[in-house]
Amino acid sequence: MAFLRNLLASILGTLVALGILFFMLLIFASLAESAGEVNVRQHSVLELDFPYPVSENSGYDSEDPFSFFYDPTMGLNDITKAIAVAKTDDRITGISLKTPYLMAGLAQTRAIRNALQDFRESGKFVYAYGDFFMQKDYYLASVADSIFLNPVGTVDFKGLAAEVLYFADFQEKTGLKMEVVRHGKYKSAVEPFLSNQMSPENREQLSSLIRSLWAAMRDEMAASRGLAPADLDRVADTLGAREPEMALRAGLVDGIAYQDAYEAKLVRESGTAKEHPERISLQRYMRYSRGRSLHTGTDEIAVIYAQGEILYGEGGPEYIGQELMTRALRRAREDKDIKAVVLRVNSPGGSALTSEILWQELQLTRKEKPVVVSLSDIAASGGYYLAVGGDRILAEPTSITGSIGVFATIPNMSGLSDKIGINAEQVGTHRFSMDYSFFEPMRDDFREILRQGIERAYDTFLERVASGRGITVAQADSLAQGRVWSGTEALENGLVDALGGMPEALEMAAEMAGVDDYRIRTLPRYKTGLERLMEDLGGAEAKTGSLLEAELGAEWAQALRELRAMLQQEGVQARMPFTLKIH
Repeated sequence: MAFLRNLLASILGTLVALGILFFMLLIFASLAESAGEVNVRQHSVLELDFPYPVSENSGYDSEDPFSFFYDPTMGLNDITKAIAVAKTDDRITGISLKTPYLMAGLAQTRAIRNALQDFRESGKFVYAYGDFFMQKDYYLASVADSIFLNPVGTVDFKGLAAEVLYFADFQEKTGLKMEVVRHGKYKSAVEPFLSNQMSPENREQLSSLIRSLWAAMRDEMAASRGLAPADLDRVADTLGAREPEMALRAGLVDGIAYQDAYEAKLVRESGTAKEHPERISLQRYMRYSRGRSLHTGTDEIAVIYAQGEILYGEGGPEYIGQELMTRALRRAREDKDIKAVVLRVNSPGGSALTSEILWQELQLTRKEKPVVVSLSDIAASGGYYLAVGGDRILAEPTSITGSIGVFATIPNMSGLSDKIGINAEQVGTHRFSMDYSFFEPMRDDFREILRQGIERAYDTFLERVASGRGITVAQADSLAQGRVWSGTEALENGLVDALGGMPEALEMAAEMAGVDDYRIRTLPRYKTGLERLMEDLGGAEAKTGSLLEAELGAEWAQALRELRAMLQQEGVQARMPFTLKIH
């Protein structure tokens, strides 16, 4: 028995040692790769593909060997910078675009599209090839000089649609419900818990929103393809690009070809003498471009990224917390080399308290230097709360913004506890000592206290909007009620100052600060992979997302995350009025 025990111990020790050795080899390999200079050969074609989700700023450090422990993302700032660097790189002859299942928002997609349009102005080519094109993929690819489709491929071109799930019957049947207090007739984040069907107000705002987003996409695609917008509407109405020959006749693609024929075209256009095109991947070229500066001035403009839900706490790459953002704003206003600030917002909102704290920090920053706000895919509710703290606001036509309204949701399982035989009894010293129990119906007096808090938060929100936009509280209220707007609609309503992306925001900030040339300082500083790993060693957070998707699939994993987030909400929420997935 002792022999067997010793043998098993030896085997286990060997396995542990091998695991540690493998771990160290991975680190050294990562360090070696990061330390090495990226070799860009002559006649290279920059191959753009997007295997990971696109975030505003990934916070990824190519020299951090511990970053591979976390789900990778691609920073929009790194992507657009790589395209801009390639524009003036004589070794890069053109770009080949491959975009199956682009995991980016519409505004982010438009930012990449604009960068490619600027690249084309250098005289270099941009070609796109797809075995198939999903609608967002095609929106990006439409900027190319030529688009090629696999002979058995398809173009998913059908317009935009949105779907919302409703849970009133589910709550009735299970006894598990959400207690809701809200302000704003369009504040439909809580509507799925109150009804089994879409309200006229929500249907109105959703219809208006997706029509505006589609119009912006359609007009840009039509201009790039030399087609009339009405032509694209007809294609969408009839699914007129579902087969390669149909897509070709409709003018959506320029050629039908297999991959080898497409590569032969890349060889001819790039001027290489080799049999296959000389490629460099976007990921490798981003490593190269990170070390290159597009601006050489001594003055600086700070670009502060506010991305994710707004929660009370530290903050990080996935969510906005007051601690990390406050440090970034203070650093920006106290550093004499920084002459202006661009706040890049991509957030559906969240905690009203945290939004107010950061709004105040923005006011302090505005007293010292100009603050320009650039809206990405979503800057709604709490995200817009932050935006009105700046001097100027720019939005993409496809940005989703507004949603000026607040609500509170609290889980209640009194119906479920009755069904399964659980009874909760309470004892307290005062009337509100037990202000709320999950196991009892919500008392009217407690609901009234919540309602008063909601009204106070809503009034404060309106005051911030009125002050920031130079309008009356009554005018702000007429644009509020929780309604969401596209960037184009927001401009018409005076909620933003102009349409544009990060390049325009930087140009405006430089003009307001009176600087001609500048460098960009990216803030905040996120924790390194090692710091995050050490925090997560006591739990299982590092790979939760990957495990969920592996076991449940992406759709169900996302639904579970959204339900968990709703159940974990604390306090008054200034949040995007629904989880919007646009198809």
